[in-house]
Amino acid sequence: MGTVGMLKAAGVGLGDEVIVPAYGNADVAEAVVQAGGLPVFADIDPETYCLDAAAVEAVATARTAAVIVVHRFGRPADMGQLGEVGRRRGLLVLEQGESSESYGEVTRRQAHAKYLDGRLTGVRTPEPTRGHTYQEYVVRVPGNGRPDRDAFARAIRGKGVDCRVPVKTPVHRLPEFRRDVVLPETERAADETLALPIQGSMTRRELQRLVSACNALGGLLQPAF
Repeated sequence: MGTVGMLKAAGVGLGDEVIVPAYGNADVAEAVVQAGGLPVFADIDPETYCLDAAAVEAVATARTAAVIVVHRFGRPADMGQLGEVGRRRGLLVLEQGESSESYGEVTRRQAHAKYLDGRLTGVRTPEPTRGHTYQEYVVRVPGNGRPDRDAFARAIRGKGVDCRVPVKTPVHRLPEFRRDVVLPETERAADETLALPIQGSMTRRELQRLVSACNALGGLLQPAF
């Protein structure tokens, strides 16, 4: 059953608020609208990139019926805290997971992540945590905003590294979902995050080339104009 079906089956309908993340694709917010509800955006935890429990509680109102938690990049959300908010506020907590993968693929990526964690400089590597499957290896290129990250990305692409910006525009900034809300961690993540390649099929030489390309930059670049 899809997200729309789950919401309708749970009785979510016209006028009901559903709390969703703005860091990610618009498909979750679109599903809420299709079910007749109103998407309400809450901020994310800066480590997991998933909904932050305190932020969810802060935006919940008497009209809130549900929360949709999306697990990001292979790192699970803190369902203990989010579930507690749901129980305390009487909210339905739905999870949107990521595609299942073979044990071998996951363990290879975890080994690659450990290698990168110990060698990358000039970027902030993801915080290691139990259960992280590294569907994407997302680093941060902190600085004065998006130009730093984008300049860094262009530089390493020029060295043959196939990186990508995971979230270019938060959902609450899209014209069809524009909201006057303050989501500082969402905005910061959208400006700083960069997904580096970490496929299980990568060789040690390819990983070394990735590390060399990143570390050769010597940290942040000047903003691109």
